[in-house]
Amino acid sequence: MNGITLLGLLAGTLTTISFMPQVIKTWTTKSTQDISLGMFITFCSGIFLWLVYGLFIQNLPVILTNAVTFILASTILWMKLKYK
Repeated sequence: MNGITLLGLLAGTLTTISFMPQVIKTWTTKSTQDISLGMFITFCSGIFLWLVYGLFIQNLPVILTNAVTFILASTILWMKLKYK
């Protein structure tokens, strides 16, 4: 694994784990009042497309980080729809 791949994995990991506090807070409070539905639909769509792109170019950092980000963001989106 080269330095550029490690840099991509580190950058992706940091941006991905930034969603954890929101997932935890939303899960524990069951409150999604301040979360924009439109933003999360758009965001999840974009992350999914990044994941597809990563699969096409076979880039591990793009695939891994966007797969995890998609799961976390989709969890928030699911809770937004459930606790509306």
